[in-house]
Amino acid sequence: MKPLLLHGHATSPNPLKIAIACQYLQLLYEIKIWDFGPDPLRGVKGEEFAKISPNGRVPALDDPNTGVVVWESGAIMNYLKRQYDKDNILGPNGPTPQDQADLDQWEYLLLTTLAPMTGQNVWFRYYNTEKNEDAIKRYTKQVYRCYDVLEAQLKRSGGLSILPGGITSVDCHYEPWIRPAKYAGLTGENYPQLEKWLEFMAEQQPVIDAYQSIKDATALQDPEAAARGLQPDLNLIHEAQADAAKG
Repeated sequence: MKPLLLHGHATSPNPLKIAIACQYLQLLYEIKIWDFGPDPLRGVKGEEFAKISPNGRVPALDDPNTGVVVWESGAIMNYLKRQYDKDNILGPNGPTPQDQADLDQWEYLLLTTLAPMTGQNVWFRYYNTEKNEDAIKRYTKQVYRCYDVLEAQLKRSGGLSILPGGITSVDCHYEPWIRPAKYAGLTGENYPQLEKWLEFMAEQQPVIDAYQSIKDATALQDPEAAARGLQPDLNLIHEAQADAAKG
């Protein structure tokens, strides 16, 4: 089997979730690091990347074994599961229609609500041309609302996976979005189940290897970004906890 090609970025959560899934499925993959600018050869807004994804966002996946090119992380995750998860490693954890529905609804909560709200929170906190405290408050509130929902679910599931019965693609989706809470101006201090789950995920070898693969690709292809610390970090949640304790 030829290695898959994952198009990603040094710090974006969405390529990380695909790398985690590839690790759990034991798929060979290579990573091409893009930047967020308009550079025609290296930027996601450039001409070269537009041939891969008309949406100008990472991740995208090129599978030389099937000739399939797919973009959008939810679509990529579904493709990997259909094509390569013959042993149902990434779920659902049961055979019933309800088991599949449970997996779908938790994936869609991340894709349609938690991730976009987190992204808007980061945008208005760091990148909007004018400070907009109302927007920051709104999106922060929405993210914490999702954390409330997730905290309750983890209590029901036993705490080590979002769905009962073990890690699934749902956990792959959520992990990279929740871990960098500090960067998003958030803290997990009021969410003990969520912190427990993050700590457990940080100990899983597929997660460790996925983070390392992005780090290695960034160091090789974008050493300037790596030198500035622009790379995924499994310790981010623990830094947020430490800061919360000090404050």
